[in-house]
Amino acid sequence: MNILIKPIITEKATAASELRNCYTFAVNTKANKVEIKKAVEAAYGVSVEKVRTINVRPDRSTKFTKTGIQHGKTNAVKKAIVQLAEGEMIDLYSNM
Repeated sequence: MNILIKPIITEKATAASELRNCYTFAVNTKANKVEIKKAVEAAYGVSVEKVRTINVRPDRSTKFTKTGIQHGKTNAVKKAIVQLAEGEMIDLYSNM
């Protein structure tokens, strides 16, 4: 089971990494906090202090077309906000 899917790089996530040393990742929906902590420590070689998770619900949409009403939804995503120990950092831009 692949736990870390990708890092999330947005304005809010970048500000959190600079100010509070917290990094945001999209993770597997079945992963728990202990597994996420071990995966980040193994992948980036850092020590993790705290892991917070967020389950993002799927967005549903309805479109009215000439062939009828079309229903759709996006996929559900789980995000993990990982806080590192003091003095450690992850360079997400060099791994791309």
